[in-house]
Parts: sequence; structure tokens; C-alpha cells
Amino acid sequence: MLVDTQPATYQHVPATAEVRDQWVNSRLIAVLMDNVMPTLGAALMAIPLVVFMLWNEVNLFVLLGWVIALLFMIGFRYRMLGVYRLKFDIQEGSRRKTFIRRYQWSWVAIAFLWASVVPMSYGRSGVGVQFICGMLVMGQGLISLVSFSPYLPVFRVYANTVVLVVAGALVAAPFTVSQQSPNAMPIDTSAGLLVLLVLFWWLLMSAGKRLNEVYRSSFELQFSNQELIDSLTQQTRASLRAVATKNRFLASAAHDLRQPVHALSLYADWLATEPEMARDISPRILQSTRAINELFDSLFDLTRIDAGNYKVRLQHVNVQQLFADLSLQFAPVAAGKSIRLRTHTRPAVIWADPVVLRRILGNLLSNALKHTSKGGVLLGLRYREDMLLFEVWDTGVGIAREHQQAIFQEFFRVSQHHGTEDSLGLGLTIVSKLATMMGYQLALSSEANRGSVFRVMIPLYTQQQGVPDVPT
Repeated sequence: MLVDTQPATYQHVPATAEVRDQWVNSRLIAVLMDNVMPTLGAALMAIPLVVFMLWNEVNLFVLLGWVIALLFMIGFRYRMLGVYRLKFDIQEGSRRKTFIRRYQWSWVAIAFLWASVVPMSYGRSGVGVQFICGMLVMGQGLISLVSFSPYLPVFRVYANTVVLVVAGALVAAPFTVSQQSPNAMPIDTSAGLLVLLVLFWWLLMSAGKRLNEVYRSSFELQFSNQELIDSLTQQTRASLRAVATKNRFLASAAHDLRQPVHALSLYADWLATEPEMARDISPRILQSTRAINELFDSLFDLTRIDAGNYKVRLQHVNVQQLFADLSLQFAPVAAGKSIRLRTHTRPAVIWADPVVLRRILGNLLSNALKHTSKGGVLLGLRYREDMLLFEVWDTGVGIAREHQQAIFQEFFRVSQHHGTEDSLGLGLTIVSKLATMMGYQLALSSEANRGSVFRVMIPLYTQQQGVPDVPT
């Protein structure tokens, strides 16, 4: 039995904005995590400088507590980076985002500790030390701009924490540091520094946002390029498959055309030499001619569908009348094989293209009759809650279970089936193409040596006003 279905063409579907954003965010997080290690190294190098500057300027226990806390956080973040490399570096999508949400507090903590250098030194140490500490904290802000701006949520929480801690130190200094202290800063100086801090924060946020946009645009372009490459690759493969399919198609068509054409040639020679045999030869000539016409009709149908020139004309279709016409058309075929052809439906009309529907059901009936040698064939219409089911039952050779996965592949032939020698098997290919074009679903149930049932499922939502009964 030769069963053909619509070729499995690839249609590249562009990724949704959600998929693209998820991939881009994943790549941005990867860049962020790649920048963690350099910041840890910079922190380790800066700690001795801070200790050296503040050793005799601030409370020793406060300074040692700050060093211990910072070293702990550096160690913790080193371990966090190891967890990321081990479990999340090879992951894409939402898992990386979950990881960042879980450890985002560590960026807040490290930002708080670095910004704490200002409260420890402002108004309590020499002006030179205060200046260096301020530049150190500003450097941390610039480091965050370079290292953390790829992923904007982390950059914002880090930069905001640094700025808020420093701003809090500037606001609280007049109340926590005695104005008689030689290192105390005047209130107007603190106010001026606060204004400069706000300006620095605004510039930092603006630069971080723009740098993030550069990163994001770069990855979006990379994503689009990869998507285009994948699309072109798939289309190339589909084109190669189509060429191979067409080659097989032409080879099979040539083989099947050769038989009736050769038969016509023999009958013509026979008729020329023995004119008195015209009565016996004429039916055979008609049979061969009919086979050629049917094959060409199928070829033309496939060409029109593939070219997109098959125009659909929806209208009300009387199912009972359609079944009667099909029964009248195929009754001689069934009678010639001594099998029964029955139809079953209740009076109803549906909204469909009558030519397309007739072609689908006609090809299914032709296929069923071709592979049924005893018993019968039934064409019926059944109703479900959300579907109309046209069914073609037969008691033919059926399809073995091991072939049912491959039965809808192009030009699949079950070698032990009879009745396919004189057919290219285009009927079911046309059925599949027309069903796909109309948005119908096809289903097959079959058992070897017991028969098959093909179902054409039409969703009820395609009907204008349900399926009203036809007056009798």
C-alpha cells in the first residue's frame, strides 16, 4: 500500500520577544558573572591600602571588623562564583535569573562594606585620607559601571547602595562628629559634597543604562543573526529534501505512466492488425486512458496546491447529497470487486468548500476500495462536542503497527500490499495537502489484515452557525 502525505516542509518561526529577552538576559548574566573574579582581585588589592590609611585614624576594632567582614564576603562570593560555574554556567534561560535573585544580596553587602569606608573616615581622619577614601569609593562606583552594568538590576542595587551609604554619612556627619574636632567638615562642605554625590549618582545611572543598552543590542543582534543562520540552514535542508523528493516523485511518476502508455501502444498495434477485435480491445483502451487521466489530474492538483493557486470557495454543503454523489461515483468500482459501499449520515449542511471536501473524501474512498478485496467500505459523518468527523472505514489489508509511524511519510510503500502496482499513490498526498490547507486534522487507525479507518476532523468553530439540520 502506497500512502503519501504532505511533505514535511520546514517553516522557520521567528522566536517570540519573550524567548529572545530570556536568551539575552541569560547572556548578560553570563557577562556579569565573568566580571566577578576581576572585582574580587581588585578588592583584595585595595584592602591593604585602606588598612594602611586608616590604621591610626579610626577605631582599631571597627577597622578590623570591616576587614574581617569584607574578607568573608570576598570568600563567599568566590564560592558563589564556583557554584555558578559548576551548576549554572551551562544553563540558559530562567535558571541563571533565579541564581542572580538568590545571591543578589551579596552585591548589596559588598557595596555596603566598600561604601562604609566613607562613614569610618569622614570627619574623623585627615583631609588627605578622607580624599583618598572618597576617591576609593568613587572608584568602586566606576568599577560597578564597567563590571555590573551588563545586568542592570545588579548594577542599580550595587550603585544605589554605595550612594545611599555615602549620602547617609554626609548627612549624619554634623550630628555624629564634634565640630571642635580638627578634622570635622563644615556643614556647607557636607552639603556641597552631597550635591556632587547626587550628580555623580545621576551620571553613573545614565552611563550604566547606556552601557547596558550597548550590551543588550549586541546580544540581540547576535540572537537575530543566529536565528537567521538557523533559518537559512533549515531552509537549505528543506530545499535539499524537496529536490530529493521531486526526483523520487518524477521517477515514480515515469514508472507509473510507462505502464498504461505501453499498454495503449500494444492495444493500438493489436487493433491495427486485427480490427475485428475492436469490441474486446476498446474497454482496455478506455481503462488505460482513464488511468493516465487520473494520474495527470492528481499531478495537476499537487502542482496547484504547492503553487498556492488552489482557491478555496466556502459555501453551505449538503452532506447527504455529497454522500449520494460519492456513492454513485464509486458504486461501479465496488460492484466490480464484489464489495459493499455504504454511507451513513443524518441530514445536515456544513460550511466548507464542496470541491475540496469532495476531493478529500473521494480520494479516501478510492484508496479504501483499492485495498479492499472482501467485505466493504463505509463513509460516515459523526459528531463530537467540538468536531465534525468524516470517517472512511474499510475491511482491507490494513496497516501493521510497525508501519503506522511511517505511513504519513512521502511515498511510503508497504511492499506486501497488493493494489499499488498501477498507482502512484497520490490520493492520500492530496488529501493531506488539502486538509492542511483547510485547517482540518487527519487521523488513522488501522490493524493489519483487519482494515483501516481514516478520519477527517473539522473543528466546529469553522462553521458559521453550527451544523443546522436540513429540512426533509
